[in-house]
Parts: sequence; C-alpha cells; structure tokens
Amino acid sequence: MEYMAESTDRSPGHILCCECGVPISPNPANICVACLRSKVDISQGIPKQVSISFCKQCQRYFQPPGTWIQCALESRELLALCLKKIKAPLSKVRLVDAGFVWTEPHSKRLKVKLTIQKEVMNGAILQQVFVVDYVVQSQMCGDCHRVEAKDFWKAVIQVRQKTLHKKTFYYLEQLILKYGMHQNTLRIKEIHDGLDFYYSSKQHAQKMVEFLQCTVPCRYKASQRLISQDIHSNTYNYKSTFSVEIVPICKDNVVCLSPKLAQSLGNMNQICVCIRVTSAIHLIDPNTLQVADIDGSTFWSHPFNSLCHPKQLEEFIVMECSIVQDIKRAAGAGMISKKHTLGEVWVQKTSEMNTDKQYFCRTHLGHLLNPGDLVLGFDLANCNLNDEHVNKMNSDRVPDVLIKKSYDRTKRQRRRNWKLKELARERENMDTDDERQYQDFLEDLEEDEAIRKNVNIYRDSAIPVESDTDDEGAPRISLAEMLEDLHISQDATGEEGASMLT
Repeated sequence: MEYMAESTDRSPGHILCCECGVPISPNPANICVACLRSKVDISQGIPKQVSISFCKQCQRYFQPPGTWIQCALESRELLALCLKKIKAPLSKVRLVDAGFVWTEPHSKRLKVKLTIQKEVMNGAILQQVFVVDYVVQSQMCGDCHRVEAKDFWKAVIQVRQKTLHKKTFYYLEQLILKYGMHQNTLRIKEIHDGLDFYYSSKQHAQKMVEFLQCTVPCRYKASQRLISQDIHSNTYNYKSTFSVEIVPICKDNVVCLSPKLAQSLGNMNQICVCIRVTSAIHLIDPNTLQVADIDGSTFWSHPFNSLCHPKQLEEFIVMECSIVQDIKRAAGAGMISKKHTLGEVWVQKTSEMNTDKQYFCRTHLGHLLNPGDLVLGFDLANCNLNDEHVNKMNSDRVPDVLIKKSYDRTKRQRRRNWKLKELARERENMDTDDERQYQDFLEDLEEDEAIRKNVNIYRDSAIPVESDTDDEGAPRISLAEMLEDLHISQDATGEEGASMLT
C-alpha cells in the first residue's frame, strides 16, 4: 500500500480545459489542443493558393524579379522557388518541414505540404500542417519572345568559307552538335557559302567565336551598329556582327605552297595534298611522305589556294604498283608520316583505255593500291593552273597527284549501318550537289580515324550489322565506335518534367 501511494503521488496531475472541461495535462494556456486550434490559426496570413509562371517553350519557371530558372518536378530547386513565393508570411512562423504532394501531370497544379510552429497564448507552442496550392500559369519568357519574333537578335555570327566543297562545314556541324554549342542560338540560317548564327546576347556570340577559333583555322572581324540610345541613363542598344572566315582549304585539296613557307616546313615540296582539316591544316608531300601542320595565323601570313576543283578529279586504273623502301631525306627535312606508304605507280585513265598512254607518279597511297584498283587523281600536267606559285615552278617539277582510292559508292551507301545528327536550320537556295558532297564527307569519316574520333556516330538500327570490311576492302566504321541513338521521353520526375504542362 505504501508503494502504491508513493507511485500515485509521482504521477502527473490533470486539469480541466477552461473551454470544454476535458481533462488535460497542464500547459501554459490551460486549454486543450482542439480548443486552442479553434481559437488560434497560426497559418493565418499565409496564402493557401499562389500562382507561379512557367514558359512552355524553354521549360523554365519564373523567379522574381527577372530570372527564369530550369527546375525538375519535385526537385529541391522547385521547392525553394515555391517557398520564396510566400517568403514574407513564412517569416512570422517557424518552418519545420516542407514537401511536395503528388498531383496529376496535366493538372497544372503543384501542392506543397508545410509544417509550421508558432508561440501562442502564454508561451504555448502550437504546430500545424496545411497545404499550399500553386497554380501554374503559362507565360512566355523574354528569350522565347525573341525566338518567336525571329528578327529580334543582338548578335550574329556569319561563318564563311570561300570554297566549292562543304566538307569543313559538315565537320564543324558535328563538333557543334557534340559540344552543344547550338543551344543558345535563336536560329541558324544556311546560305550558299556558309552559316549564320543569331543570338540574343553578345556574350553568347563571343563564346561561339572562341569555340570556332579552337576547332577550325579561321579569322574574324567584329563590328556593331547603334540601334537606340537613352541619353538620360547613358545606355546604348547595339547589334553586333562577327564575320568569321574559315581557310579556303578542304580535305583532298591539292595546294601549292610558297617557296618561303615550304622551306620553313622542313624543305618539303611545294605541291602537297591536304589530308584533313581540324584545328589546323594537315598537309602531306606525296613524293616524300613528309607531313606538316599549318595553323590559321600561319596560313593568313602565307596564303595559298586549292589548285583544282573536286569535279576535276579523274578516274585512273592502277597498272603497276611498287613500294619505295629507301626514302631519301634532304637536310632539314621534317617529320615523315607513319600511316602512309610511299609507292611508285603506273596508272592509265579509264577514259583512255583504248590507248596505250600511261602516267607515272609517286603517291602516299602505296599501302592501299594494287594492280587493277581504281583511284581518283588530278592530271596536273594537262590542267590549266592559274596559281602564282605554280607559274613560277619548273613544269617538270609539277607531278600528277593521286588523291584517294575509289570504291563503289552505291554499295557503300547500302551497307552503311550508321548515321549522323544534323543541326536544325533554315535552308535557302540549296544546291543539287549538296547530297554528293555530304556522301563524300561520310566516306571521309569511314576512311580517317583521326576525324572520326571528334564526331558522335550513331548506330542505324534499320540496317543490320555486318563485318567491318566488305568484299572490296572499303573501310567501315566498327560497331564499337557507334553510339546508341537514345530518345529520352519526358516523365513526371525527369529532368524535363514540365511535360505535365503540355
């Protein structure tokens, strides 16, 4: 009995609620929780329905006073944006917890569940849980307004190349796609000799110009035109233009260097073949296999042009081919290509098969050629060359040049099990020769691994996978170098979660 009396004395006492008379544990207000909530609403002043602006075009939310931000659904960034909309009322209470309540994807509603605390009568702390409903309203952002207007731009980059072949532009297009440099453009317009990139800010255009300087040999000029000004606030509105000129040299062009430039490159011959154009012009001497790289600044200091147009390529058949084992190197000679083999060949034009006229030349394609193969080359001896450097050379030192081995194009197209992506652009005055030039570029990718490693190549699932080489030995891209062409659909919690607003 003494033990029971002692335990009863230690148990907490109860009091009656002053409003409803229910026994409760003592508290500073002497009121039960139900009565306290009926008398006091700590969420008073906090709006239960708030509007939030969303741009359908760019999938961004508006953050006052003037910022548009990208937020995934039910992300921390979107939750922070929602809480900032009611920041002032929330400063009067203590926020304990906040989280999203799931809503239908197409409801244009965001629901946030809040848990708050606040000190009420006589120091009692009351906790309350409620839901704030956010109505998503469509509003086009300023950037998308400019895109829709199509004529409103702050900067334009005019990329030009004074050449008849677009191989360099096709290569540049793939680099832009790989590194996402087209994302800030308002629009891209294709014209006969280049591309125009339109931007809403000068900073984006400058970033693109820097990218072009790192990827292709080029030079640029900048200019600006005053559109309007405010003399009271000393503000000016300009439209900027960047004129970018890419060197007029493409892959497989035959060029003639100036004597001074040829000497500075290791006493190589003046007649060279361009084997690729990346951030520099890569040349090879078909007589000695000597290679040299020429950057943009060197080219503009010692300019040279292509001697022949690609349409002047003639088809030859190899009658005899022998490998040159001992290559005599002159004093001060530069680096020799390890990927090519020097060969001496006798060839005959396919158009002159009824004659016995043959041509002798040295070529850097010795590792590819066999008797009976077809090759493409230039007959420089019988061409009308209008070049200042060639005119000063001895005619005996102007060789015939073989450019590339010829394969059956129709068979290569049929067995090509890969594809490339293209920039979305406006096209004007399209030439019927563009498709042939594009096929030339695809063949260059198959033949040159150095160019291929800078390009994203996607597997074409419509064409079955076969061996890496065909019956003729034409080079092909291996399956290991291809990427799967993924199409990521938008969902309720994905990165592009705003699809619920469509």
